[in-house]
Amino acid sequence: MPASGKDNVRVPDGSGSQTVRNAPDNRAGSRRLALFVLVAAAVVALDQASKAAARAALVPGEPVAFIPGVMDLSLVYNTGAAFSLGEGAGPFFVLVAAAIALFGAWVAWRRVDMPTSLALVLAAVAGGGIGNAIDRVALGAVTDFFATTFVDFAIFNVADIFVTCGVFMALVLWWRWDAARERAAAGE
Repeated sequence: MPASGKDNVRVPDGSGSQTVRNAPDNRAGSRRLALFVLVAAAVVALDQASKAAARAALVPGEPVAFIPGVMDLSLVYNTGAAFSLGEGAGPFFVLVAAAIALFGAWVAWRRVDMPTSLALVLAAVAGGGIGNAIDRVALGAVTDFFATTFVDFAIFNVADIFVTCGVFMALVLWWRWDAARERAAAGE
């Protein structure tokens, strides 16, 4: 490998011949992609384990106090998306989850200048989406079981927590990253 950390590659130049260019060394992107996959897989595992425990221990329609006055465990099967919107559109939501996970992995791999914290948050969002997609494919509905008692709110699960909090955190981190890039470009 050349000392620059780049390999020479042949690239068609449009005239029928090829030019030799240096290909960027994307070892950092590969490491970040591996980290992305590990975090997403951990979120999926946590989500699926919690859902399996809820299905084994709870009976639909019979809530159990979890944190008195704050939260119950109440097993429901949701065929829609957040807040039960989109009833019956499960295949569409599976495709959306797959697209978001693939996009997140691609961004984590290609944008080596992106903060690692943002890549990890995108991985958590992807893992949550995949966790709910697994339920949609395997069960035809998403297993939800966290029910707030201090406020009337939708029943949710671990994947929903990672998706909701992750999207919020990703927006904040992306904004901070973008602002830092603008400052750097302006020479500040």
